[in-house]
Amino acid sequence: MDLEPDLAEPAAELLRRVAPNGVAIEMLPDTVRVRAWLPDDGELPDRRRRLDEGFWHLGQIQSFPEPEYKLVKEEPWEVAWKEHYQPLEVGERLQILPSWMKQESGTRIPIYLEPGMAFGSGAHTTTRHCLEALELHVTADDFVADLGCGSGILAIAAARLGAGRVVALDIDPQAVKLARENVLRNRVADRVQVMLGSKAELETAGGSRGFDLIVANIQASVLEDLIQTGVSGYLASGGRVVMSGILKDQLDSLVDRGNRGGLLVERTLITGDWHSIVFERR
Repeated sequence: MDLEPDLAEPAAELLRRVAPNGVAIEMLPDTVRVRAWLPDDGELPDRRRRLDEGFWHLGQIQSFPEPEYKLVKEEPWEVAWKEHYQPLEVGERLQILPSWMKQESGTRIPIYLEPGMAFGSGAHTTTRHCLEALELHVTADDFVADLGCGSGILAIAAARLGAGRVVALDIDPQAVKLARENVLRNRVADRVQVMLGSKAELETAGGSRGFDLIVANIQASVLEDLIQTGVSGYLASGGRVVMSGILKDQLDSLVDRGNRGGLLVERTLITGDWHSIVFERR
């Protein structure tokens, strides 16, 4: 399936539940190609039915194209599809590459991920907003937190951009396991600590110093709760919090809560329906 970037990760998540041989996310110039390989066995009709039903339900939320099915010769698909994979450039300085690809040239900072494994491939607008904000605001030796870290892409980016210490938190044990693997893959384990946890662990990790920057790419309702429970108190003086995953009709409420919670809007990033906010502690 060739999809708009924001549709790639929901499609990949559905495919992962059904396809026993794995899922691949391939970055193209204007779209994202999501593919899965299904064995031609007695369970194929049931798998196709489950996929068709799943995409129908996704289509009730956002417009999805119908999945295409094609019979291909049996070969190691995990090798064959890599031939055409393209790295993804984000912002002015970052480049996301699959784990097997070497950066051939250029001055961009590489981030290596295993494609198609968890939310946080870099394809989704909300993730790209966060990466662009990190480019703008991470400075040498900053203390950074990534709340809801998923694949660990934002924590890794912060470290590669010069942060001295990064704490990455997620409530999903599988995400924590994957993030730790990606941290090792990118050789930033000396600066990035991945932990199972959420707000309580965030407050403890910040200590008396506080974070220079917190990035949270999660649901707007969780972001509002984060503000209400005093996220500004987790920040160092002049610290910032990047909040992403906000739809247009959720923006005003979040900004108002931020203002009442000691946070001022420094910057807003907008792409289509998605909004992200960089707040600064007053």
